Amino acid sequence: MNKMNLNELRDKAYKIACEHGFHNQELSNEHLLCFIISELMEAVEADRKGKRANVDWYNKKIANSRICQGLDPNIPKERGYEVAYNETIKGSIEEELADAVIRLLDLAGLRGIDINFSEVDIYESTEICSDESFTESIYSISTIPIRYEYEYDYSFDKQLNGMLLGVIGLSNYIGIDLLWHIEQKMKYNELREKMHGKKY
Repeated sequence: MNKMNLNELRDKAYKIACEHGFHNQELSNEHLLCFIISELMEAVEADRKGKRANVDWYNKKIANSRICQGLDPNIPKERGYEVAYNETIKGSIEEELADAVIRLLDLAGLRGIDINFSEVDIYESTEICSDESFTESIYSISTIPIRYEYEYDYSFDKQLNGMLLGVIGLSNYIGIDLLWHIEQKMKYNELREKMHGKKY
């Protein structure tokens, strides 16, 4: 993840969310953090079920699909991409962690927060996970806003950066190419309906 420009991804996540109606009303930080925590809880459920993304099969489907290649005039190639994603990645640990990061980036974009941490920070965040189970790591990340505010009096931007760093460290520790999954999920989200068919 050292080549990733998180601030560019922040801007893209925010733009996609705006285009899909997610910022048509003012929502509190707590409301939006709840969404992020819900994605982290979905990652726990995926872990409990042993649901991992099948990236190799996904890549084969994309490469070999007549629809994805735009060779079927009756079906938009975006539909082929959506089907391949749903069959191989949807509901996996990788997707849920990518969702959490996308929501964190979107919130950072909404609030005008810069993402700034170093490779050393990422390394240390990855190492911390060696002493925790997956569930303990998710709990630790989920409680960062409360702990950082009440124990350290950290600003909201530090809370958000801390959560991002936690998810990146955990993903590195369990061998997930988080950048790739974020990019695929953003592409998928661009194809979805307004509000992704949800009330809020």
